[in-house]
Amino acid sequence: MSEVAIRIQNLKKKYSIGAIGSTTLQNELESWWAKVRHKADPNLQLNLDERLIGKTFWALNGIDLTIYKGESIGIIGNNGAGKSTLLKILSQVTAPTEGEIDLYGRVTSMLEVGTGFNGEMTGRENIYMNGAILGMKKSEIDEKIEDIIDFSEVRNFIDTPVKRYSSGMFVKLAFSVAAHLNSEIMIMDEVLAVGDMAFQKKCLDKMHEAAQKEGRTVLYVSHNMETIRRLCQRCIVLDHGKLIFDGGVEEAIAIYMAHALGENEVDMDLYGKSFLNDMDRGIFLDHLTLLDKVTAVYKNTETLKLLVSFHVTHPVDQAVFRLTLRSESDVGIGTSWSSPVHLDTGTYQKVMTMPLTDIAKGYFYASIGFYQLDEMGKHVMLDHITRAFKLEIDGDPTWHTNAYGYMQLAPVTIEDTNK
Repeated sequence: MSEVAIRIQNLKKKYSIGAIGSTTLQNELESWWAKVRHKADPNLQLNLDERLIGKTFWALNGIDLTIYKGESIGIIGNNGAGKSTLLKILSQVTAPTEGEIDLYGRVTSMLEVGTGFNGEMTGRENIYMNGAILGMKKSEIDEKIEDIIDFSEVRNFIDTPVKRYSSGMFVKLAFSVAAHLNSEIMIMDEVLAVGDMAFQKKCLDKMHEAAQKEGRTVLYVSHNMETIRRLCQRCIVLDHGKLIFDGGVEEAIAIYMAHALGENEVDMDLYGKSFLNDMDRGIFLDHLTLLDKVTAVYKNTETLKLLVSFHVTHPVDQAVFRLTLRSESDVGIGTSWSSPVHLDTGTYQKVMTMPLTDIAKGYFYASIGFYQLDEMGKHVMLDHITRAFKLEIDGDPTWHTNAYGYMQLAPVTIEDTNK
C-alpha cells in the first residue's frame, strides 16, 4: 500500500471581506481611522464595492484529498478557484476555518517572491535561516550550500542583502533553497514564471527528479498546461473553492478548459488576471479590446487587431510584446513577438496587430504579455495574462485539426527532374 504524504478532510477557509484580521495591523488602523473621519478607506482594493465590506467569502469549501508519497500533483483552476489558498494552508502560512490536515513530513514551499526570506540578510544567510527553520543542523546545510548556490545562478551576489535582488534573482535563489533542503513535501506556486525560460526548464527538471528519484511529494500550481503535462502524473481541478475533479492529467485539463471556455468577448478588463500578483516589474496590463469586432470570430484572411492599455511604473528598455495562441486542449500553436521598444513612465494605449493567415478552423486561446530582452538576449517576463481572450477562426469545414494540425501549411511542390 502506498504511503500517505498529505491527508485533507473537509477543508474550508472563510475570509471576511474588509474585516479586521484580513490584513496588517497598520492597514487596519488606517482603515479604522478613515472610517472614524467618514473618509474613503485608503486600503480598499480597486474595483471592490464598499457594500461588500463585512461579508464572507469561502475560498475553500469542503476539500477532501489524499496525496501519496512520491506523487507529483498538478493543481489547476481559474483565478479565484482556491489554488493559492490551498497551498498557503498546506504550507501553514494561514490556518483553515474548518477541517483537518495531516502532513507526513517536512514541507518546503515557494508561494510568492520573498516568502520566507529576510530582505536585510544576504542570500547565504537566508539559506542557513531556511534550513534551520526546517530543523536542519548547520553541518547538513554546509553539505548542500554549494549545490544551492550553483543551481541558483546568483553566486556573484550570494553575500549581498536579498532586498537588492531583482525579482528573477529572488526566484532563482528561493527555488534553489526549496528544492535542495531536506524536506519530504515540495509546494510550488507559479512564481517560477518570473524567471527566464532556461531556468524554468531547469526547475521543472529538478522537481521531476525530486519526485521520481528522491521520492519527494510535489504539489504544483500552474496555468501552463504543458508544464502540468510534463511534471505531473495526477491532477486536481478546483472551481469556486470546491474540488471538481481528481484524476488523470489529460482529463483534468479537458475539464478545466471546458470551465474556462466562455463567450467570445471583445472588451476585457485585465486587472487582477496576471498570475504575477502585484510585483512591480515596470509594466502592468490594464485593458484589452479586439478592434473592429462585435464578437471574436475571424477568417484566416483577416488580421487580429488588439487595443492594449497598460501603464509603466518606471522606464523599461528593450520591452517586447508577446502574443501566444494555444488550442482548446492547450496545445501550443505559435508565438508572435514585437520588435523591442523603449517605454517611459506613463499610461499607454497601443494597437498590436498579427495576421491570422494559415491558421486552421477552430477555437483558440490567446495569451498576451510584456517581456524585456536582457543583455544575454533572453526574454524576462514583466507581465503576462494567460488565456487573456478566446477567438474563433472560421475556416474550411473539411479541415480536421486532429488529422491535419492547426496550421494550414503551404502546399508541397513536386518538380519533375527528367530532362
